[in-house]
Amino acid sequence: MTSTARLPDSQGRDGGRHETPEERADRRWIDLLQELRVAQTGVQILFGFLLAVVFQPRFVELSDTDRIIYVVTVMLGSATAGALIGPVTYHRLLTGRRLKPQTVTWASRMTVVGLVLLFCTMCSALLLILRVALHNSLALWLVGAMALWFLVCWFVFPAWALARSSSAHGK
Repeated sequence: MTSTARLPDSQGRDGGRHETPEERADRRWIDLLQELRVAQTGVQILFGFLLAVVFQPRFVELSDTDRIIYVVTVMLGSATAGALIGPVTYHRLLTGRRLKPQTVTWASRMTVVGLVLLFCTMCSALLLILRVALHNSLALWLVGAMALWFLVCWFVFPAWALARSSSAHGK
């Protein structure tokens, strides 16, 4: 029978789970994979759309600025796919080397980079689409508003929840 110790969380508090470092790494890896599945699906759909755009008859009618935005968007989409698929490759290459906790840490970091790149890709794709659809500066305002919404949903709300949790546990 294996004994499990109660591990402190990153702030030194009792984490409330009875798991070994290996069990914790396994749990965190499974959680991360679930998160990656959601993000990767969206990236693959967006990237597929972007790749198809260049083969549309109207693509030749795009202005030079819109073509530059398109190229930047495709490059951002590629970088996003790389960052969000990277954790799987990282895990595969390190499996069996007793590096699961380190693998989870680096995979988590790559995922955050991927989410930041996804933010940039989404904003860039929106800018291209709205410039073509609206032909005016309203596109910039709409992209700005949506970028703010993405920031709030993806980063501000989690940071707020973390701050509230930290202050509640600190009292």
